[in-house]
Amino acid sequence: MLEQVQWTNKDFDVFKIDGLEQRMEALTSIVRPKFQLLGELFSDYFSVNLGEEFFPHIAKHARRTVNPPKDSWVAFSSYKRGYKSLPHFQIGLWDNYLFIIIAIIYEAPQKTVMANRLLENKEIFNSLPNDFVFSGNHMSQEVISLEVGREEQLEHALEKLRDVKKRDFLVGRYISREEAVQLSPDEFVNLTKDTFDALLPIYKIMVQS
Repeated sequence: MLEQVQWTNKDFDVFKIDGLEQRMEALTSIVRPKFQLLGELFSDYFSVNLGEEFFPHIAKHARRTVNPPKDSWVAFSSYKRGYKSLPHFQIGLWDNYLFIIIAIIYEAPQKTVMANRLLENKEIFNSLPNDFVFSGNHMSQEVISLEVGREEQLEHALEKLRDVKKRDFLVGRYISREEAVQLSPDEFVNLTKDTFDALLPIYKIMVQS
């Protein structure tokens, strides 16, 4: 099954197709089958490692009527009916990057509480690898390297998450398409597990488990 999770340039090029309907058709036929496989694998991973049932949620982009999606993903949360109201994990693609992250987005009602928990325990980020990145906007490809911005910029991003209604917070790995297409299925799954292993303590602080 997992031998089918081989990322190719064709996956990333979906986001260069003009037109909402055309891009959605390609996304559905080319990328979503891989998200479905990863959804099955990693929902089990999170359920085992976090001691509660996790569910996969593949982005549907259902509200779009004109502009085609610039990225897509499978998210994982402990709520069967959705993920946006909770901290959640994601595996997804932009046209130039593959991302493996944990995120709190602005729609989460407890985001102020979770931001304060992270600020009170921000030393937890010191254990993350230097190639991890973070961002305050899940709709942008712009990210900051933990190696460069681990101190002031990270604290500033968490304060924005706490204080600004429309701010998000995400942290994890961004992998260039050039690197992603070189990974074998086993290498990709192992890298994803390593990334999520590093992010589990962050999640536990967010939810205080």
